Amino acid sequence: PLSSVPPTVALAAAVLLLVVLVAVAPGLFTSASPTATDPLAALRGPGAHHWLGTDQLGRDLFTRILYGARPSLLLGFGATVVSVVLGAAYGLAAALGGRLADRVLMRLADILLALPALLLALLVVTVLGSGTVNVMAAIGIAFVPGYARLVRAEAMVVLRSGYIESAVALGLPRRQVVLRHILPNALAPLLTLATVGFGTALISASGLSFLGLGPAAPSPEWGALLASGRDFLQTAWWIGVFPGAAVTLTVIAVNVVGRHAQQRFTRRSSR
Repeated sequence: PLSSVPPTVALAAAVLLLVVLVAVAPGLFTSASPTATDPLAALRGPGAHHWLGTDQLGRDLFTRILYGARPSLLLGFGATVVSVVLGAAYGLAAALGGRLADRVLMRLADILLALPALLLALLVVTVLGSGTVNVMAAIGIAFVPGYARLVRAEAMVVLRSGYIESAVALGLPRRQVVLRHILPNALAPLLTLATVGFGTALISASGLSFLGLGPAAPSPEWGALLASGRDFLQTAWWIGVFPGAAVTLTVIAVNVVGRHAQQRFTRRSSR
């Protein structure tokens, strides 16, 4: 029930819904163009005409942050989808492939987990090249080992359960057992964890964009906005501070909602 939702979680959910609405329809919140330049208004501080100030080309920062929500969220969401799909396939392959496959795949996952995710993503981007799709793939691949271990652990628990043994004894095809029983039970905790993982993917995507590996200019993606403001921190602090605040606020909202969902799932599964 809604009455049992803590106020902080309700506030975080409201912030997250607002960010999603901005990403879907930024035109509802501003009529200005995110790429319109005005050299005479360059580097103006926050005021009545430009609520969050302007950048070095006179572009309205408030408008650019609003229009930057869509590419930023798409990067994080796309990376999360890639990591969930590949992680689920990897974990199931380890759980169902036999003892040798399990040992080999899990040792490889341990090696990848020993590397920082952002460093691994940078390595993948170096191989694939920069760009939106490649950044999604790189971040997704970097987070595959964590999801794979979770799916493998859940699948092993399900495989040892009595109803799976009964289904196999009754002659139910292996594919049907996997799709009907193992996969749904293994994916439930994975999707809950993916909610929290989305926030981490969003930070990683902003980090790669900050390094110039994300969407090409003049895309107002939040990480790219942060990068454009690093040379003006002393003279025009708002160019870097407000995009950073947008990333931080969104990630906090995602983490609060995700942790709450994770706790509810844990309590429900332990009953």
